[in-house]
Amino acid sequence: MSVTNSLLVTGAAGQLGRRVVELLLESKAGRVIAGTRSPEKCGDLAKRGAIVRKVDFDEPHTLSDAIAGVDRVLLISTDSMELGRRGQQHERAIGVLVEAGIKQVVYTSLARAEKGSPVLLAGDHISTEKSLAESGLGHTILRNNLYTDLLMMSLPKAVAMGKLFAAAGTGGAAYVTREDCARAAAAALSAAFEGKRTLELTGPSVVTHADLASLASELSGKRVDYVPMEPDALAGAMVTQGMPEAVAKLWVSFDVGMARGFFGPASTAFHELTGKAPTGVAEFLSTHRQAFVAAANG
Repeated sequence: MSVTNSLLVTGAAGQLGRRVVELLLESKAGRVIAGTRSPEKCGDLAKRGAIVRKVDFDEPHTLSDAIAGVDRVLLISTDSMELGRRGQQHERAIGVLVEAGIKQVVYTSLARAEKGSPVLLAGDHISTEKSLAESGLGHTILRNNLYTDLLMMSLPKAVAMGKLFAAAGTGGAAYVTREDCARAAAAALSAAFEGKRTLELTGPSVVTHADLASLASELSGKRVDYVPMEPDALAGAMVTQGMPEAVAKLWVSFDVGMARGFFGPASTAFHELTGKAPTGVAEFLSTHRQAFVAAANG
């Protein structure tokens, strides 16, 4: 692409958005604008050459101001946990992008964001994808699978207990690392593509909880057993341990999505966008071996 292209990344203060901005700057993809609700958190990006502008989807005029002269926009899904709210935020943003005549929108959606998904957040992504389809804008929808990174929140705890609890049955997910999601988003945003496409972005294979328990055992040197649970029982246990009920139900809905096959199969989208192979779960977890050893000895 020409260096005259202007690329806006929303959510630039978040982990995914920040990494996309860094990758775009490293590859000299064009004029890079970091859009964020918290510009004060992006001073380091400004020093590296990004233009930092305030973007808050609850204040649509900030997006209108930020997209002046922009060609392509990465619309990173907001972090609202209030069901329905992020869909409304995205719809307002898309309306602004339509008025501005943006050439291409890249949107970070959810794996298999389709009717029937048991994942409680799926509705917001489904409505956003519908808004994009009806907008007439060129768009690339990246349906990101579950982050491999999040396994580091659960697996060391499983090692400590010797048990991995989940309501996923024999189902699994084609986990993808946040780094690979960032690389795919940067590639899609800086590509010459101006049509409409929906890509399931995954890691190299579907991994079950039985597989995860086996990997945790291997990395820690301590046996970890997978213990399947019913969704309501797992949610109840989470609440008993202090998790808010709404959050517990949300997390368990991802397990149910795995049980019903909504996080597979694996795709070749990452390779198609970047020319590289995605990072597998075993490869990722092995770089954190010490955390598993520590959990086993704790």
